[in-house]
Amino acid sequence: MTLQSQPVLTDVAREDTTDSASELAAMVEPVTIYLPGDAGYDSARTLWNTAVDLLPAAIAEPTTAAEVSAVVTASRQLGLKVAPVSTGHNAGPLVQHDLVSTVLVKLSAMTAVEVDPSIAMAKVQGGALWGDVIDAAGRHGLACLHGSSPDVGVGGYLLGGGIFLYGRRLGMATSSLTAVEIVLADGSLIRADHRQHPSLFWALRGGGGSFGIVTSFEFSLYPLETVHAGMMVWDIDDADRVVRAWAKWAHGAPDEITTSMRILNLPEAPDIPESVGGRPVVCMDGAVLGREDQADSILAPLRALSPRVDTFDQVPPSAIARLHMDPLGPTPVTGDTALLGRLTDEAVDAFLAEVGPGTEHALLSAELRQLGGALSRRNPDGGVLSRLDGSFLLFGVAIADTAENEARGHSDASRLVRTMSPWSTGRRYLNFAEEPVDVGDNYGEREWLTLTRVKSAYDPENLFAANHPVPLAHR
Repeated sequence: MTLQSQPVLTDVAREDTTDSASELAAMVEPVTIYLPGDAGYDSARTLWNTAVDLLPAAIAEPTTAAEVSAVVTASRQLGLKVAPVSTGHNAGPLVQHDLVSTVLVKLSAMTAVEVDPSIAMAKVQGGALWGDVIDAAGRHGLACLHGSSPDVGVGGYLLGGGIFLYGRRLGMATSSLTAVEIVLADGSLIRADHRQHPSLFWALRGGGGSFGIVTSFEFSLYPLETVHAGMMVWDIDDADRVVRAWAKWAHGAPDEITTSMRILNLPEAPDIPESVGGRPVVCMDGAVLGREDQADSILAPLRALSPRVDTFDQVPPSAIARLHMDPLGPTPVTGDTALLGRLTDEAVDAFLAEVGPGTEHALLSAELRQLGGALSRRNPDGGVLSRLDGSFLLFGVAIADTAENEARGHSDASRLVRTMSPWSTGRRYLNFAEEPVDVGDNYGEREWLTLTRVKSAYDPENLFAANHPVPLAHR
């Protein structure tokens, strides 16, 4: 079930759209524009998740904020919608839009990263990758609230919330945002922060890409020269005792530690550690923000489970960029997700019945990511999404390199989520939602109403097409 955008226009309307897209290229020169039939069109429309097949009216690759503004202005004048993307890790839901009349604006050429160590701040362009930020911050003994892979884009990650191995201590990554520069629907470039356009700034921190194209982000960094991090690995036959014990430990663990428990089925490959490749295993990775003696005390109950591999040690923050072993580079994937409450023994039974020893499934990873701590507390200075409604994040992901593998992987991931539905909070973490969903279900009623009003104020013609769109307010 390849996620493919479907043309829905009549022949006349499609011809008009083609003419408009051709006119766009002339209006925004020298911005690089690819049109259907151009030699570079197919390459340009290929995003990180190569299982997603988008067919936009045109693809723009601006290199500056001024060029982004020019593309937005011209697109609006020509009656074309605009869909901003960075890497395309979560591009699947874009298929819900009529992309035949949409310009895909790729920010992948806008990757500059600046770090000011005197105030522990970073300013990065909208297409920057977390790997570049990690390296730049690390040179000054600083760390950022990055994603689980160095090739994850800063933009989509922050606009959707942002969680990984510092989250239970330092909160949602989007709460560390201090300002953005954003191109609005009228083509103007503005700055939004706590004082300027505060309602827009609130909406951008967790509300996604429905409000404009963010050309730069400014956010706080943290003085972390080292962190106690690593992974523990057990044989798949140990899954019952390990996952059950971890679930009980995780509920009451101190905020200083954030972990992820996974059933992994990784192939043998040069970039995959031998301890986890080529066979099913149980793997827990995590990080402790504290002294080494504190880390040893916190990890003691997990070490008592006798892992056959234990790599936890005091390491520089850059060492955890690849700890989660997410696929690097363009990859065809499919998956499903849910937020869960407390994992009871019955919940662990259900989880293992789907992915534990002796089961057959196509999932590369079946993950239970530990939430709680600062991730469960509302940040009074944060945006619309400053906490997650759940104690654990469930995520099943599979490789979708063929139609058959995609169908089976999607089926297995969805079945896992359905099986765990008795323990679901009814919400999702949208950065992991690989298909169109009811976006409003994932916010409180008041927050959702406010988001729609901000959308109406800043994009009254609904120019911007986001992967998880916020609609205009009802009039």
